[in-house]
Amino acid sequence: MNAAWLILSAAGLVLLGGSIVEARRATIGRFEARVFHAVNGLPGWLYWPLWLPMQLGNLVVGTLAGLLIAWWTHSLAVAAGVLLAMVLKLLTERIIRREMADHLVVRQRPGTSQTGAVLRGGDVPSSGPSFPSGHVILVAAVGCVVTPALPAGWWWVPALLTLLVMFGRVYVGAHNPFDVTAGLGAGLLVGGVLALFAG
Repeated sequence: MNAAWLILSAAGLVLLGGSIVEARRATIGRFEARVFHAVNGLPGWLYWPLWLPMQLGNLVVGTLAGLLIAWWTHSLAVAAGVLLAMVLKLLTERIIRREMADHLVVRQRPGTSQTGAVLRGGDVPSSGPSFPSGHVILVAAVGCVVTPALPAGWWWVPALLTLLVMFGRVYVGAHNPFDVTAGLGAGLLVGGVLALFAG
Protein backbone atom coordinates (compact mmCIF):
# COMPACT_ATOMS: atom_id res chain seq x y z
CA MET A 1 0.00 0.00 0.00
CA ASN A 2 2.92 2.35 0.67
CA ALA A 3 3.90 2.18 -3.01
CA ALA A 4 0.34 3.09 -4.04
CA TRP A 5 0.41 6.27 -1.93
CA LEU A 6 3.78 7.24 -3.36
CA ILE A 7 2.45 6.70 -6.90
CA LEU A 8 -0.65 8.76 -6.09
CA SER A 9 1.51 11.53 -4.65
CA ALA A 10 3.72 11.48 -7.76
CA ALA A 11 0.61 11.62 -9.97
CA GLY A 12 -0.52 14.64 -7.97
CA LEU A 13 2.81 16.35 -8.62
CA VAL A 14 2.47 15.70 -12.36
CA LEU A 15 -1.12 17.00 -12.38
CA LEU A 16 -0.11 20.10 -10.43
CA GLY A 17 2.81 20.74 -12.77
CA GLY A 18 0.64 20.35 -15.87
CA SER A 19 -1.99 22.69 -14.43
CA ILE A 20 0.67 25.30 -13.63
CA VAL A 21 1.99 25.12 -17.20
CA GLU A 22 -1.52 25.73 -18.55
CA ALA A 23 -2.16 28.51 -16.03
CA ARG A 24 0.94 30.39 -17.18
CA ARG A 25 -0.66 31.15 -20.56
CA ALA A 26 -1.36 34.77 -21.43
CA THR A 27 -5.12 34.15 -21.56
CA ILE A 28 -7.68 31.58 -20.44
CA GLY A 29 -7.56 29.02 -23.26
CA ARG A 30 -10.54 28.10 -25.45
CA PHE A 31 -10.65 24.52 -24.16
CA GLU A 32 -10.73 25.64 -20.54
CA ALA A 33 -13.40 28.23 -21.30
CA ARG A 34 -15.55 25.60 -23.06
CA VAL A 35 -15.26 23.21 -20.12
CA PHE A 36 -16.07 26.02 -17.68
CA HIS A 37 -19.22 27.07 -19.54
CA ALA A 38 -20.37 23.47 -20.01
CA VAL A 39 -20.27 22.90 -16.25
CA ASN A 40 -21.24 26.40 -15.09
CA GLY A 41 -24.19 26.46 -17.50
CA LEU A 42 -25.87 23.36 -16.06
CA PRO A 43 -29.35 23.78 -14.49
CA GLY A 44 -29.70 25.82 -11.30
CA TRP A 45 -31.34 22.99 -9.31
CA LEU A 46 -27.94 21.25 -9.06
CA TYR A 47 -26.80 23.90 -6.57
CA TRP A 48 -28.42 22.31 -3.54
CA PRO A 49 -27.25 18.71 -4.11
CA LEU A 50 -23.71 20.07 -4.63
CA TRP A 51 -23.77 22.55 -1.76
CA LEU A 52 -23.28 20.02 1.05
CA PRO A 53 -20.27 18.15 -0.39
CA MET A 54 -18.67 21.49 -1.31
CA GLN A 55 -18.61 22.41 2.38
CA LEU A 56 -15.94 19.72 2.87
CA GLY A 57 -13.52 22.08 1.12
CA ASN A 58 -14.11 24.71 3.79
CA LEU A 59 -11.09 24.80 6.11
CA VAL A 60 -13.09 24.34 9.32
CA VAL A 61 -15.71 21.91 8.01
CA GLY A 62 -13.25 19.71 6.10
CA THR A 63 -10.85 19.54 9.03
CA LEU A 64 -13.65 18.71 11.49
CA ALA A 65 -14.98 16.00 9.16
CA GLY A 66 -11.52 14.43 9.03
CA LEU A 67 -11.18 14.62 12.82
CA LEU A 68 -14.59 12.97 13.23
CA ILE A 69 -13.40 10.06 11.10
CA ALA A 70 -10.23 9.87 13.20
CA TRP A 71 -12.38 9.73 16.35
CA TRP A 72 -14.71 7.12 14.82
CA THR A 73 -11.75 4.92 13.84
CA HIS A 74 -9.86 5.60 17.11
CA SER A 75 -6.77 6.67 15.17
CA LEU A 76 -4.44 9.31 16.58
CA ALA A 77 -2.32 8.99 13.44
CA VAL A 78 -5.27 9.97 11.26
CA ALA A 79 -6.09 12.91 13.56
CA ALA A 80 -2.48 14.13 13.33
CA GLY A 81 -2.54 13.63 9.54
CA VAL A 82 -5.75 15.64 9.19
CA LEU A 83 -4.31 18.53 11.19
CA LEU A 84 -1.11 18.42 9.13
CA ALA A 85 -3.19 18.35 5.93
CA MET A 86 -4.93 21.54 7.06
CA VAL A 87 -1.63 23.30 7.78
CA LEU A 88 -0.01 22.06 4.56
CA LYS A 89 -3.07 23.15 2.56
CA LEU A 90 -2.52 26.72 3.73
CA LEU A 91 1.22 26.54 3.11
CA THR A 92 0.93 24.89 -0.31
CA GLU A 93 -1.71 27.34 -1.50
CA ARG A 94 0.45 30.28 -0.40
CA ILE A 95 3.59 28.89 -2.11
CA ILE A 96 1.78 28.22 -5.40
CA ARG A 97 0.19 31.67 -5.42
CA ARG A 98 3.54 33.29 -4.69
CA GLU A 99 5.19 31.40 -7.55
CA MET A 100 2.26 32.25 -9.84
CA ALA A 101 2.11 35.93 -8.83
CA ASP A 102 2.89 37.21 -12.34
CA HIS A 103 0.04 35.15 -13.81
CA LEU A 104 -2.70 35.76 -11.25
CA VAL A 105 -3.99 38.77 -13.19
CA VAL A 106 -5.10 36.26 -15.84
CA ARG A 107 -6.11 33.59 -13.32
CA GLN A 108 -8.90 35.67 -11.84
CA ARG A 109 -12.21 34.30 -10.57
CA PRO A 110 -14.57 33.38 -13.42
CA GLY A 111 -16.75 36.40 -12.60
CA THR A 112 -13.86 38.44 -14.03
CA SER A 113 -12.09 36.02 -16.38
CA GLN A 114 -15.10 34.34 -18.08
CA THR A 115 -17.73 36.14 -20.13
CA GLY A 116 -21.24 35.35 -18.92
CA ALA A 117 -20.18 33.36 -15.85
CA VAL A 118 -23.07 32.44 -13.54
CA LEU A 119 -22.15 32.99 -9.87
CA ARG A 120 -24.25 30.86 -7.54
CA GLY A 121 -24.56 31.33 -3.78
CA GLY A 122 -23.94 34.47 -1.79
CA ASP A 123 -20.31 33.68 -0.98
CA VAL A 124 -18.80 33.26 -4.47
CA PRO A 125 -16.41 36.17 -5.16
CA SER A 126 -16.55 37.77 -8.59
CA SER A 127 -12.89 38.81 -8.62
CA GLY A 128 -9.53 38.01 -7.07
CA PRO A 129 -6.95 35.29 -7.75
CA SER A 130 -8.39 31.79 -7.89
CA PHE A 131 -5.41 29.55 -8.67
CA PRO A 132 -5.25 26.98 -7.15
CA SER A 133 -8.54 25.94 -5.51
CA GLY A 134 -7.92 25.74 -1.77
CA HIS A 135 -11.20 23.86 -1.30
CA VAL A 136 -9.96 21.06 -3.54
CA ILE A 137 -6.49 20.95 -1.95
CA LEU A 138 -8.06 20.40 1.47
CA VAL A 139 -10.67 17.81 0.53
CA ALA A 140 -8.19 15.78 -1.56
CA ALA A 141 -5.50 15.84 1.14
CA VAL A 142 -7.87 14.97 3.99
CA GLY A 143 -9.49 12.31 1.80
CA CYS A 144 -6.11 10.62 1.30
CA VAL A 145 -5.32 10.77 5.02
CA VAL A 146 -8.60 9.19 6.16
CA THR A 147 -8.84 6.51 3.44
CA PRO A 148 -6.50 3.98 5.11
CA ALA A 149 -8.63 4.12 8.28
CA LEU A 150 -11.93 3.47 6.48
CA PRO A 151 -13.43 -0.02 6.09
CA ALA A 152 -12.10 -2.00 3.14
CA GLY A 153 -13.75 -1.00 -0.09
CA TRP A 154 -14.76 2.48 1.07
CA TRP A 155 -11.89 4.25 -0.76
CA TRP A 156 -14.37 5.49 -3.38
CA VAL A 157 -16.24 7.69 -0.86
CA PRO A 158 -13.43 10.27 -0.35
CA ALA A 159 -12.63 10.03 -4.08
CA LEU A 160 -16.23 10.78 -5.05
CA LEU A 161 -16.50 13.64 -2.55
CA THR A 162 -13.31 15.19 -3.94
CA LEU A 163 -14.68 15.01 -7.49
CA LEU A 164 -17.97 16.58 -6.35
CA VAL A 165 -16.09 19.47 -4.74
CA MET A 166 -14.08 19.98 -7.96
CA PHE A 167 -17.21 19.90 -10.09
CA GLY A 168 -19.15 22.08 -7.68
CA ARG A 169 -16.52 24.82 -7.48
CA VAL A 170 -16.62 25.22 -11.26
CA TYR A 171 -20.42 24.92 -11.33
CA VAL A 172 -20.94 27.76 -8.82
CA GLY A 173 -18.50 29.98 -10.72
CA ALA A 174 -15.83 30.07 -8.02
CA HIS A 175 -13.03 28.55 -10.13
CA ASN A 176 -11.86 27.82 -13.62
CA PRO A 177 -11.12 24.16 -14.50
CA PHE A 178 -7.33 24.36 -14.20
CA ASP A 179 -7.74 25.94 -10.76
CA VAL A 180 -9.43 22.77 -9.52
CA THR A 181 -7.05 20.37 -11.30
CA ALA A 182 -4.16 22.23 -9.66
CA GLY A 183 -5.94 21.88 -6.32
CA LEU A 184 -6.40 18.15 -6.90
CA GLY A 185 -2.74 17.74 -7.81
CA ALA A 186 -1.55 19.63 -4.73
CA GLY A 187 -3.99 17.75 -2.49
CA LEU A 188 -2.89 14.35 -3.78
CA LEU A 189 0.77 15.32 -3.44
CA VAL A 190 0.32 16.37 0.20
CA GLY A 191 -2.25 13.72 1.10
CA GLY A 192 -0.38 10.84 -0.47
CA VAL A 193 2.71 11.57 1.60
CA LEU A 194 0.67 12.02 4.80
CA ALA A 195 -1.29 8.81 4.18
CA LEU A 196 1.97 6.85 4.34
CA PHE A 197 2.23 7.75 8.02
CA ALA A 198 -1.47 7.79 8.92
CA GLY A 199 -2.25 4.33 7.53
